[in-house]
Amino acid sequence: MYSIQYVNALNTEDAVKKMEESEDGKLLAGGMTLIPTLKQRLASPDRLVDLSSCNLSNITNENKSILIGSMTCHDDVASSQIIKKDIPALSKLAGNIGDRQVRNRGTIGGSLANNDPAACYPAAVLALDATIITQKRLISAKEFFVGMFETLLDENEVIVAVRLPKPDKAAYFKFPNPASRYALVGVFVAKFDKDVRVAVTGAGEEGVFRSADLEKALGANFSPECCENISFSADTLMSDIHATADYRAHLICEMTRRAVIACCN
Repeated sequence: MYSIQYVNALNTEDAVKKMEESEDGKLLAGGMTLIPTLKQRLASPDRLVDLSSCNLSNITNENKSILIGSMTCHDDVASSQIIKKDIPALSKLAGNIGDRQVRNRGTIGGSLANNDPAACYPAAVLALDATIITQKRLISAKEFFVGMFETLLDENEVIVAVRLPKPDKAAYFKFPNPASRYALVGVFVAKFDKDVRVAVTGAGEEGVFRSADLEKALGANFSPECCENISFSADTLMSDIHATADYRAHLICEMTRRAVIACCN
C-alpha cells in the first residue's frame, strides 16, 4: 500500500499550482488509463489533481471550426448535435470508443494527452489538422504527437481545448480489438477542397501517423477504386499477438477504402 493525496482543482490555474506543489503529481481527467495504471502499480504518484471542476467540458460552434473542451466526455462528443451536423465522422468515432462506462468517463483531452498508439481521437485530430490549446500555447496536431505515449506537452502543461476545422467530407473506420475496442487499425480520412489527409492509428511503431502515399493517391483520384491499387509497406508497422505487421498493412488499405466509400455516399 502507498498513500496518494487527492485534490480537486477549481480551475486550470489552480490545477497547475497544485501540480507544482507536488513531487510527482498526475492530472486526473476521466481516469480510464490512469486508474488501471495505479491499480497495477505501474505508477505511484504522490498526488492526483482532478480536473473535473475546471469548467472544461463544452462544445462550441466557431463558424469554420468546432471547439471542444478537454474534459468533454466521449458520450457528449458522440451525442452533440453541433458535431453530428458538421463533423459526423467525429461523432461516430466517439460513439464507438470502448463501452458505455468508458464513453461516459473518458475525455478527449485525456485521450490526447495519453496518446495511446491504438486510441481513436489522435487519428481524427491529425487528419483534421486540429489545434491543441493549453494554458500556455497553441500546438498544431502535426507537432503534438511525437512518439508512442509521448506528446509535445511540457511538465504541468494542461490541455484546455481542441479546435477542429470542419472538413468538406470525413469518415473514420476502425478494425477493433473485440475485447478492448481499441483499434487494431483505425483510419480517419478528411477532405478539404483538393486537400486530402489520411491519418492511421493502431498500426504505427511510433503511434499515430499520416500516410503520404494514400493522401497523394486520393488527392489525384478520390474514389474507393483508388485504394484497391495501393499496397502499403509493413516496414514501420507494429506486429503483436493481435495482428502481424503485414495484416495491419492490409487493414490500412481496407479501412481507407471503407472511409472513402462513406465520404462519397
